[in-house]
Amino acid sequence: MAKQVITTINGVEIFAEVSESGNVYVPIKPICTALGVDDKRQRDKIQEDDILSSVGGLTPSTGTDGKQYEMFCLPLEYIYGWIFTINPKNVADAAKEAVSKYRRECYDALYRHFAGSLRRQVEANKAEIAALEAVNEAIAREREAKAERRKAEERLAKVRADRLDPTPALDLY
Repeated sequence: MAKQVITTINGVEIFAEVSESGNVYVPIKPICTALGVDDKRQRDKIQEDDILSSVGGLTPSTGTDGKQYEMFCLPLEYIYGWIFTINPKNVADAAKEAVSKYRRECYDALYRHFAGSLRRQVEANKAEIAALEAVNEAIAREREAKAERRKAEERLAKVRADRLDPTPALDLY
């Protein structure tokens, strides 16, 4: 596994381990240390969670001393959701503001994602309705044009029939 620094929290480098298969795992202990929360309590909380417990586990990771340890890790894609569950009341005073700010950003991101999906759906529905109205208008114009064509063809047929009619006619103008 290759160690890679992904961010720094309160002066603590947070790293991820990239497995040979390309999976990225993040040990939770350095994050807990940076936030001033009990890593054992967080690990218990993760193991009690239906989703996080299914993806968390011990993974060989490189410690700050360069040695390999079995560390409790979460896949990178689950770290952000887990951090979102940390209550700012339970973190060190120095980290309270950062955790609160992060949680607000998560709430905003969730809103933008779901409201954005809804907004895109509403916009797509409006566009579809406008397109259907345009199709209906074109069909109506097409019907009118066909009716006008039939009348014009009938007039043409009458003119031709009159021209070919050998019966004399008197014009009394």
